[in-house]
Amino acid sequence: MGLIGYGLAGATFHAPFIAATPGLHLATVVTSNAERAQAARARHPAVEILPTAQALWERAGDHELVVVAAHNRAHVPLGLAAIAAGLPVVIDKPVAPSVEAAERLAAAARAAGVPVVPYHNRRWDGDFLTVRRLLDAGELGEVLRYESRFERWRPTPRPGARREQPGPDEAGGVLFDLGTHLIDQALALFGPVVAVYAEIGTRQPHREVDDDDFLALTHASGVRSHLWASHVAADRGPRLRVLGSSAAYVKHGLDVQAAQLQDGMRPGEPGFGAEPPDAWGTVRAGEQSRPVPTEPGNYAGFYAAVAASVRDGTHPPVTLDDGIQALRVVEAAFESARTGRVVRLTGSAG
Repeated sequence: MGLIGYGLAGATFHAPFIAATPGLHLATVVTSNAERAQAARARHPAVEILPTAQALWERAGDHELVVVAAHNRAHVPLGLAAIAAGLPVVIDKPVAPSVEAAERLAAAARAAGVPVVPYHNRRWDGDFLTVRRLLDAGELGEVLRYESRFERWRPTPRPGARREQPGPDEAGGVLFDLGTHLIDQALALFGPVVAVYAEIGTRQPHREVDDDDFLALTHASGVRSHLWASHVAADRGPRLRVLGSSAAYVKHGLDVQAAQLQDGMRPGEPGFGAEPPDAWGTVRAGEQSRPVPTEPGNYAGFYAAVAASVRDGTHPPVTLDDGIQALRVVEAAFESARTGRVVRLTGSAG
């Protein structure tokens, strides 16, 4: 495998899980940053560092899969270059800055017969896996409303942060960043969206991109999803609240995998991805409640499924159409926020 980019995304959310997945070998990291190159060598001593993506394309025959973890504006150009080199490619979210750009990527992938897989890794969060388990078991009854939040307290933007850059090709702001995950999870659980209402705001005057968003989605299934993404939440709401006809599931706190990596744990170590009992969510019906063990988070499961897809031709864990459907909701949300109206989606069944 080759990995393009070794910033936060490449170093934290890709390389450790590639290294922990049986059958995958991180052969190459592309970065022109000397400090990041040194960090990559220290963590992965056998890796070769290349200064440019072009150098990787020239060695395409030495690779079977490439991961794009570069700036958002580079996702489509690098994805197209990987397709031209005949390399299956995983692209960090958002897979593209627009539906039109993503569809160009899809057309090139179809013509070349090369898989493109969006990195919607939050489907392997422990809380999301727990919700899916509860729904599959029918423990909540019919879902009436699904509430999901990624809220942070970052009132001051980080200078030079790629997610703080304005411009249509940058895909900056909290909706493209955290909102893409929220939307993808809702689509994965409840299917296509037929209507979108959104409130999108830039609350801090020194920011040039959105930092505080709310989306209300109506699914074709009848479920309503309410989603919050914010960098200015001084007090966080529940990470998840799923209201069903029989019971509700409420969960606070984020998946533990990123924090465990920052504390020095590695995927595959005992306890990695496991949440302590005092952080578990609860299933509640009126005054009755019980704790529910959180499923272990498993981002490496994404890469295991990608490896199987590339080797055996099985269905990829996330399809490019999944990424396009999420972008359709993002674009509808911006339109709704601009007009103050509900936006109806057609052709969302994918």
